[in-house]
Amino acid sequence: MHNFWLPFVAILALVLLASCDPFGTKHKESDVLYRTAQTVNVPDVPDTLHVMTWNVKFGGGRIDFFFDCFGDRVVMSQDEVIRHLTDVADFLNATQPDLLFIQEIDVDSKRSAFVEQLEWLLNHTHLNYGVYASQWKASFIPSNGLGRMNSGVAILSRWPLSDARRIALPLIKEQNPLVRYFYLKRCLLECTMDINGGQVTLLTTHTEPYAADGTKKRQLDQIFNRLVELDDAGEAFILGGDLNALPPGTTKVKGFPDSVCPPGKFDADDYSAESDWLIPFYERFHSAVPLTVYQADNVPYFTHTVDGNGFWNRKLDYIFSNRSFVEGSDVTWQDAHQGGYATMPLSDHCAVSVKWMLK
Repeated sequence: MHNFWLPFVAILALVLLASCDPFGTKHKESDVLYRTAQTVNVPDVPDTLHVMTWNVKFGGGRIDFFFDCFGDRVVMSQDEVIRHLTDVADFLNATQPDLLFIQEIDVDSKRSAFVEQLEWLLNHTHLNYGVYASQWKASFIPSNGLGRMNSGVAILSRWPLSDARRIALPLIKEQNPLVRYFYLKRCLLECTMDINGGQVTLLTTHTEPYAADGTKKRQLDQIFNRLVELDDAGEAFILGGDLNALPPGTTKVKGFPDSVCPPGKFDADDYSAESDWLIPFYERFHSAVPLTVYQADNVPYFTHTVDGNGFWNRKLDYIFSNRSFVEGSDVTWQDAHQGGYATMPLSDHCAVSVKWMLK
């Protein structure tokens, strides 16, 4: 049967390569969405901003999807998506971030019942403005029943956002052309927040977890170089995102108990060759969680696990800036002991937040 389908796969590959973009998977720098809440309430400008980053797993809660190898789910019902988004919104309304960086948010995807999640969150939280850039877009993905997909990264703010652009990151070189055509196109979303008569550059990203050909390193290098450009130009910036890399000085770097996928399928279990990849970020910029604090005890700062019945076992989520954070203001929202918020059911990542000094 495998050999029987090979000619058809080859023909499809040739059609895709010869066509312009039959399934609409390509992106441009201008491919960004702006959204505004139905009701806008802009607060007075504080001395500090409460900044948060969070991978929300496209409103999937703790459903075991096929890519985690704990289950085989591909799509959700609208009721499931709204229930999960309601839990996310309840957490955001309780913790009140002024600025939110989101990864894995869907705006038009079969897997999340075509709920426009950016618009939904703006209309059900205290946040007013949002920008979005796709990382995975196709009118139809002929794999795993995924169908239509539009998923990416977003920035939500109490204050107006402008000048958004999608900066493409390197693609996985080892993929064949057909897989690469339908696969995610990672990006860095950049925009400007207008606040108190000044401007702050905001950036979010979600780098590649699975490539074994150095793609993640190339992506991280490009992100770092963009931050250096902003810093050299004297522009204040905040970066929040899922970098899919461990901090230097992490004790456990491979053999995680929740990595149950067969070898060669969704491998994101061995970071031992990546121990120095984030050193430039820590050496040049301020981190929400100082490196010395993390290295003294890794566990309180873990943000990710794919096992909904387990506990966070690695740190993948970060906030960096070229301006200062309020010392000791960082929170890694791991469990119900922090203000009574049970975060494990909300996503396969927990949120990270910190106070950023505006004045």
